[in-house]
Amino acid sequence: MPNTFKNNLKRRSFLRNTLLAGFGAGLGPFTFTSEASPIVDTSEASPQIVDKSEDLRDASDVSTMGDASDVGGGASDVLSILQTTDVHCQIHPHDELFWENDQMVFRKTAGYAHLATLFEQTRKSNPNTFIIDTGDMFQGSELSVKTTGKAMQPILNGLGYDLYLPGNWEVVYFKKNMQTLLGGLDAPKICANMFHDLGDGKKGELIFPPYFTWSRLGVKIGFLGYTDPLVPLRQSPAYSKGIIYTKPEENLAYYVQVLREQEQCDFIIMLSHLGLSQQIALSNMPECAGVNYIFGGDTHERVRVPIEGKYAKVVEPGAFGSFVGRLDLKIKDGKIVGEQYELMEVSPRKYKAQKQMTQLIQEMEAPFTAEIEKVVGYSKVPLYRYFVIENTIDTLILDALSWKVSADIVLSNGFRFCPPRSTPNADGLIPITEGYIFDMLPVDARVRTAKVSGAELRVWLEKELNNVFSKDASKRFGGWVVKMRGMEITFNAFGEQGKRVQSVQVGGQPLQPDRIYSVAACEREGDPATMLCRIPNVQEGKNLDFTLHPVLKEYLAAHSPVSPLPKGSARALDTTPNLLSQVSGVPYQFK
Repeated sequence: MPNTFKNNLKRRSFLRNTLLAGFGAGLGPFTFTSEASPIVDTSEASPQIVDKSEDLRDASDVSTMGDASDVGGGASDVLSILQTTDVHCQIHPHDELFWENDQMVFRKTAGYAHLATLFEQTRKSNPNTFIIDTGDMFQGSELSVKTTGKAMQPILNGLGYDLYLPGNWEVVYFKKNMQTLLGGLDAPKICANMFHDLGDGKKGELIFPPYFTWSRLGVKIGFLGYTDPLVPLRQSPAYSKGIIYTKPEENLAYYVQVLREQEQCDFIIMLSHLGLSQQIALSNMPECAGVNYIFGGDTHERVRVPIEGKYAKVVEPGAFGSFVGRLDLKIKDGKIVGEQYELMEVSPRKYKAQKQMTQLIQEMEAPFTAEIEKVVGYSKVPLYRYFVIENTIDTLILDALSWKVSADIVLSNGFRFCPPRSTPNADGLIPITEGYIFDMLPVDARVRTAKVSGAELRVWLEKELNNVFSKDASKRFGGWVVKMRGMEITFNAFGEQGKRVQSVQVGGQPLQPDRIYSVAACEREGDPATMLCRIPNVQEGKNLDFTLHPVLKEYLAAHSPVSPLPKGSARALDTTPNLLSQVSGVPYQFK
């Protein structure tokens, strides 16, 4: 390298790292710089279809990565950026569902001890590696609930993440605990749309810095964070009390300008926990101009080839620690000259458990292991929650509630979290443990009943379906179709807003607009008595004296082994019951 170029590069780096960062109190970003180091190829082999079994073959994911030379030069000139998201405290390897050859296939993936090995190997082969988690890291397991998330702090710190974005479920233990849990993580946290609520809707300062910059090989990368502004609507409103959320487009262009002009970033990655549909919509908004990639989360989608919006590319790396998204940027003479993205499957066979992380997990879990592993029932069929319309996990919940509660209609929210369970014991039955009850329902919500008119139910159904299938991607928000028992509906998923529902029956009879129906569902903490499962203006709302966990355990004690196969209560007329994603209109397929 000529001396003149070296001097210019040093001057450029000096100017970048001496600029004042951010605007206003509490908005200053973090900056990290260091020298270049070599990288080697870590690409994976093609996927294998395997039977559900404890004795599994090495099953790696499809990789778009080739040799480092595929992106324009030697391995020493590559920056690697890794992403996990929506792990939901799934610290151990677990069964994972894949859609291959038009059928479900299960194989083992994930586990933080195995993820630690993947991270360690990647950093060893390329110290120019930056690792990010984009949310939902403190909710989703019994260990997390029993320790109010605290057991996850040393585990996450042991993995050595470089940056975090809070997800929609980080508020599950309320605002103060969210701040404490995230504050106990060693790496920085960013989010540009979560503000302190000063009361009366008055917006205070940002809770976290809005952005972070990272410099290597003469290239500066800016990370800008946004989480879901619909949290108060999607979840129990009490969780997010004290927080004001804003839409990303309200300040996105401003911070992109800060990163491009003040911070002089060469490449901008937006960290997002909005859901794939929302992220695709954002990538097509002018406010996103200047963003190179959106590293997304929330909807547990598996993007294997980046989805190209008008202004940015969008990726999302699945859930439960089963996958790691990896973006490699090829650098030459201080410029980005190429890129490759891959979705890496975290195979326990390929990435052996790291001893230190295994020991740490055992220490954190030891006081609760007996309770977590206690078997409370058995299933004859695999349990999963991946299909948009109906799943066996939610069928089990509906079966239990219908058995316990006398109501015309029973509802279960369209949650996404909870990994599958498909591995049978020696008797051919799939154990359901106490810990798996917490995986299915991390919040042991109280059961609530209310009275609702047929007309109100129909309006609510149209609204819920639009939340899932809206033609305007920006109006879709988290979760699948709400699950139901006692009510059967047919609908056009891709029909006109407000006219999707084609038929509704309750108890085998057509829905009567003027009739009052009794409905049972779980309470959302912070909702008034006039709200049930997002149905407004209900009558005679009443909390019962039991919660969902005991209901499930009582039902399993009386009926195990169970076979909770979906009953077709909700049936789309214009798509398959095997629909695995609400995303449409772009080249993407969940598999």
